[in-house]
Amino acid sequence: MSKFVKTQYGTPKQILKFPDHYVALAVTVDNTGIVAGADGKKIVPAGTIVGGGFLSDDTKKATVVNDATSEGVLLNDVDVSHGPAPGAVVIHGFISTSKLPAAPAATAITALKQITFVK
Repeated sequence: MSKFVKTQYGTPKQILKFPDHYVALAVTVDNTGIVAGADGKKIVPAGTIVGGGFLSDDTKKATVVNDATSEGVLLNDVDVSHGPAPGAVVIHGFISTSKLPAAPAATAITALKQITFVK
């Protein structure tokens, strides 16, 4: 039996202050602890601060964190309704703090040495 997923596309949320100057890595975004919204989908929003050791681990699995273990900022929304899903994480660049779903913790800002948060 096949499963069909209906996807609606639109303009993605832009978290970058300067979209021509950033570095992003491909990762697999973990679905652990992500709660489904009213529509039943589990969405990890763009601008979520992630970590999990993906910079030093070959598995490239990113988990939602906002602390001293932070390694990057999720570039686009990722739908993890059906399990871990591919995404991109900014590890170097300028991020607009007004576009983030949650303010970065002071320890996360310190850990993200190559990311500058701009108001």
